[in-house]
Amino acid sequence: MSRGRASVLLAIGLVLGMTTWFSASAVLPALRSLWSLSSGASAWLTIAVQIGFVAGSLLSAGANLADRLPVRKLILGSAVGAAGVNALVVVAPDFATAIALRALTGAFVAGIYPPALKLIATYFRTGRGVAIGAMVGALTVGSAMPHLVNGLGGLDWRIVVLASSAMTLVGGLVAGLVVDGPYPFPRGRFEPRFALRLFTDPALRLASLGYFGHMWELYAMWSWFAVFMGDSLVASGRSDAPMLASLGTFAVVSAGAAGCYAGGVLGDRWGRTKTTALAMAVSGTCAALIGATFGRSPLLVLAIGLVWGVAVVADSAQFSTIVTELADQAYVGTAVTTQLAVGFSLTVATIWLIPLARDAIGWQWAFAVLAPGPALGVLAMLRLRARPEARRIAGGLG
Repeated sequence: MSRGRASVLLAIGLVLGMTTWFSASAVLPALRSLWSLSSGASAWLTIAVQIGFVAGSLLSAGANLADRLPVRKLILGSAVGAAGVNALVVVAPDFATAIALRALTGAFVAGIYPPALKLIATYFRTGRGVAIGAMVGALTVGSAMPHLVNGLGGLDWRIVVLASSAMTLVGGLVAGLVVDGPYPFPRGRFEPRFALRLFTDPALRLASLGYFGHMWELYAMWSWFAVFMGDSLVASGRSDAPMLASLGTFAVVSAGAAGCYAGGVLGDRWGRTKTTALAMAVSGTCAALIGATFGRSPLLVLAIGLVWGVAVVADSAQFSTIVTELADQAYVGTAVTTQLAVGFSLTVATIWLIPLARDAIGWQWAFAVLAPGPALGVLAMLRLRARPEARRIAGGLG
């Protein structure tokens, strides 16, 4: 299989396969009304997915699944599982059952996303940053798709959830067509302790710290931007706030796909440490400033939101690419999965924190609590750039 065809199939697979992630967030107003949920309780519909993803990733990393099993079969099986448990949300008798199903969805998604990053890396020795950037861009569009479906208007929330399950199933079937590329990684043995090397190796530790700072911001922004924009539209006097908020959020989140591609190009040609530091500097600034647009012109909110949407995920793929370049090549899948697991565990805190901050200090300052994450990430990546291991990153560009 050519790397062009593999890239297209995997990108389509991820666009469709990741739609279950934010299916509940996209229909949050309907679910809040159905179960009479508070802001804090409703956050758990997304937090549960994050926790499930972390648990699934830790299980996968501890068992070295992505390094011991055929990756395409792992992706396909996980997509089937994610689609099935997500679809069951429409018949959930109560909120607690829905939370459990959302957690299981996240656990199955852990078998889709990290293995896909390893699989596409087997097709590239050069240009790997762009290739993995395209995969994360596909994830970004997939995460935004439920907002588009919801923004079309007139659809029952159950149809949105079932549509996301159907897309995930098709995505798994498409991704399952991709075999290992011409540059496969060595097959690893069962070695549960290898996951800990991510924290004992100084260069990998710095790369992971950069990723953790990035993740402190990313999913909280993705999870709550629709609510922020909807409240802002109401405050500005718009009567069509729900539809515009869904469509605006789809535009903002999916714009990150362009950021992922640009980040991949810059990472390969300019250096990954500089690229990630620049992206986090821009996104952290947007987090600090976006609150000032609350209640103002919808076009102003959308303009800063689009910049934020591009920058907030432009660096994501480069952290995973760095790990594929620095880690023991027999355990690349385990290293990437461990990095993602810890990063996603941090998202639980910030997804929970944002509605509390909104209630305490208002939307004008709520997103500013995310800014310290990318600031610390910038420092970590500049320190990594100064280490000798940086010569192994991006063909010597660092």
